[in-house]
Amino acid sequence: MKTAILGAGVSGLALARFLIEGGLDATDVTLFEAAPVAGGLCESKTVDGFTYDTSGGHILFSKDTAAMQWMIDQTGGHEAYDKRDRNTKIRFDDKWVHYPFENGLGDLPEQANFDCLKGYVEAWHAREMNGTTAPGDFASWIRWRFGDGIAEHFMDPYNEKIWKRPLADITSSWVAGRVPDAPIEDVLRASIGIRTEGYSHQAMFYYPKKGGFQHITDALAARLADRIRLNTRVESVRKEKDGWTVNGESFDCVVNTIALNLVPDIVEDVPPDVANAMRGLAYNSITTYLLALDRAEHPNLSWVYFPQKKQGPANRITYMSNYATSNAPVGKTSFLCEVTNRPDQHCEAEVEGQVIDGMVASGLMRREELLFTDQSWHRFAYIVYDHELDSRRKTALDWCETSGIVALGRFGHYDYHNSDQCVIAARETSERLLEQAVRG
Repeated sequence: MKTAILGAGVSGLALARFLIEGGLDATDVTLFEAAPVAGGLCESKTVDGFTYDTSGGHILFSKDTAAMQWMIDQTGGHEAYDKRDRNTKIRFDDKWVHYPFENGLGDLPEQANFDCLKGYVEAWHAREMNGTTAPGDFASWIRWRFGDGIAEHFMDPYNEKIWKRPLADITSSWVAGRVPDAPIEDVLRASIGIRTEGYSHQAMFYYPKKGGFQHITDALAARLADRIRLNTRVESVRKEKDGWTVNGESFDCVVNTIALNLVPDIVEDVPPDVANAMRGLAYNSITTYLLALDRAEHPNLSWVYFPQKKQGPANRITYMSNYATSNAPVGKTSFLCEVTNRPDQHCEAEVEGQVIDGMVASGLMRREELLFTDQSWHRFAYIVYDHELDSRRKTALDWCETSGIVALGRFGHYDYHNSDQCVIAARETSERLLEQAVRG
């Protein structure tokens, strides 16, 4: 079964590896990648000895132990990774607040602590008394779940930074399994200073010792030798009687990991309604800033959330040099600052200065420590769960299935997947494709 995989990000690379492990001849697998290197959103960049992940801070962790072990085994084994304790905080004024926010109320100023506890208890009581179900829009869901205090002090301003649109325009469907659900007892304890934990299942993570997160996709790509065609943009995909042609070359199967938004531009004869659905799928872009510092060490933190407007446009700050010692030269450290953009937009020139000003004002760095900055941008970064997503995605994926195109990946299938979930989906997809190959 001669298979074309469109895109060589983690989804495409993992699928190729699973297919070959499952018995498909390596010469029957071809990956098309427009960029000069494989990796996609797992890309890392090194500038003057400082390494950062260009689409935001990544970690290696999975609840799926088989997927986790496969990723480690495929990419150099445990000796290729540092094991880190996750130490995540929220910066609120000049205070460090435990994460998740509702587990850190006791770290807040007294009035903010009271506001948040009062709202949380009122929201909990209203749900218990009225038996209400979760609202469909994210703005209402926040208050239904957390109350007015946490909404006003954290959830609203933080999420407005990320999504760059009114939160009522976003559905609440994306939060399932992503936003921790703290018991009321834990929130009460946290408010009076008794430490409680959320996200305990992510108490540690792995990160490559060298090469940034791109080490993972580099290692997967190295195992695929000449099966990846770099600098090769997919210009045309055509359905034929007995299969497909990609850029004029014949294949039995096509797997698409390229953003569905772009499919009508490369696949011939996509029906107009399907093309409109694909192009209308909502997403945000991202700009990241490396801040290289003349500082010997950081506090022992993994990353920090910046919810307040006065902290500048960045919503999350990663202590990049804490992930791996090789991410910065000896005696130096670094930050990675993330700023989301509306689709296809780049940050204005002054945004970098605003990011730095916010870091200084928040007490995370001194201006004189800054050696230099570097900036990166990714067009497709965040899936936006607007109210049209489900219907548009269904139209797009139903057509893909009917036409025989296999959809895979965060933007190829429009699922908000982390790298490990991309690997899990690739594993499941490979099993289906190998079964088809056996049936002929």
